[in-house]
Amino acid sequence: MFLATKCGLGWRDGTLLVDNRPETIIASCDASLARLGTDHIDLFYLHRIDRTVPIEESVGTLARLVTAGKIRYAGLSECSVETLRRAHAVHPIAAIQCEYSVWWREPERELLPACRELGVGFVAYSPLGRGFLAGNFRTLADLPQNDARRNQPRFLADNVQHNLAIVDAVRDLATAKRATPAQIALAWVLAQGEDILPIPGTKRRERLTENMGALAVKLSAAELQQLSSTIEQLKVHGERYPAAMMKALGG
Repeated sequence: MFLATKCGLGWRDGTLLVDNRPETIIASCDASLARLGTDHIDLFYLHRIDRTVPIEESVGTLARLVTAGKIRYAGLSECSVETLRRAHAVHPIAAIQCEYSVWWREPERELLPACRELGVGFVAYSPLGRGFLAGNFRTLADLPQNDARRNQPRFLADNVQHNLAIVDAVRDLATAKRATPAQIALAWVLAQGEDILPIPGTKRRERLTENMGALAVKLSAAELQQLSSTIEQLKVHGERYPAAMMKALGG
């Protein structure tokens, strides 16, 4: 088992807080070790980048945790290329975690090439579009009242109606390949490079089995191009997060 967790992001009185101060990183690490009942964490990420703390200071703290044996590798999440380069100059960054899927390909512009240049692994979160690409829901009415996706612009009002065309494109290819939409979405990410590790959220054993089945789905170059082109032409409508969380991206 490879254990990864994050630090530096939380909520207080309804306000999103990003805190990468050394004392916060150390306290968060110790608290995670205690909760997880382990003596080390394999990969410890800065969940978001704190623009009020120099990245060199934050990563220097991660480096000290590596030396202390509390973590094995340091990682960043949703950072800019400039931050990645500055961080990597202080201590090797093992992995960058960023949203990436067939309907969100922005990392291909700058971040993914920079990771490949520096030898940094790329961990793709939400490869299933928070379950939307898998066909798990089609409207907000399909979600529980307390579901966080009810506040995400991609799934609101007219946006979700437009974005259903993207879901249908994934579903159509899945039907042709005798696979599930989730397996197609994961197979697409896996086909983008061996240095990309998708991490779909999974709560049920049957979903885990389904997701693992994506390893057996092979998409041809023509199929990959066709799906990519179709979704690029449709264009996803809506931001990834509400305004407050969007401000915390790309630091």
